[in-house]
Order: sequence, then C-alpha cells, then structure tokens
Amino acid sequence: MHALSIPTWMIHISSVIEWIVAIGLIWRYGDVIQNRAWRALSIGMLPALISAMCACTWHLFDNASDLEWLVTLQAGMTVVGNVTLCIGGWWVWRSALPSRQAVPAPTPTQTTPLTPKP
Repeated sequence: MHALSIPTWMIHISSVIEWIVAIGLIWRYGDVIQNRAWRALSIGMLPALISAMCACTWHLFDNASDLEWLVTLQAGMTVVGNVTLCIGGWWVWRSALPSRQAVPAPTPTQTTPLTPKP
C-alpha cells in the first residue's frame, strides 16, 4: 500500500467510485428515456472499470511481482473498454439520428432505365 501517496490513492479510489456511479446513472437514464443504446453504453463501460480495479489491486499490494499478470489484464481491459465505449457511443449517436421513413423497394416495372431519355 506504500506504492502510492495518500493523494494519489484518493484520486484512484474516487475515480473508481465515480465510474461506478456513472455506469449506474447512464443505465438509469437509458431506462427513463426507453433507449437501449444508453444501457449498452453503460455495459460498455464495465471493461474500463475492471481495468481500473486491476490497477488499484496491483498498487494495493505494493506492485508485487507475483501480481504482474494484473498489469497485462489491465492493458487488455483498457483496449477492450476503448472498443466497447466506441461502439456504445456510436450506438447512442445513431439512436439520436432522426428516424428514416421506410421507403419500399421499387418493383421491376418501376425501375428507371440506365440510359437517359433524349
């Protein structure tokens, strides 16, 4: 536990708590507005939370060499988290676009000729 200073621990712990609260609030927001994309975003935040917990756990045990696998797990979860947050953000963005009216496909008799009329 001596690997980090008290202020650094405060930042680490408050960041993890903040992330947990943000996940919960985003999930709830998705429920309130009936938009599954926001719930997906909150699920996409979980790998980043796992990454943060790996870092805190490793530091809690004074960066023990026996726990170096946590560093690898943290790196992997960071990559996965970045991808899932990108996908979740894209899904939220796409859900905010105005709905397009369904346009029926033309029937063979309605197709236009490939060459313009003179």
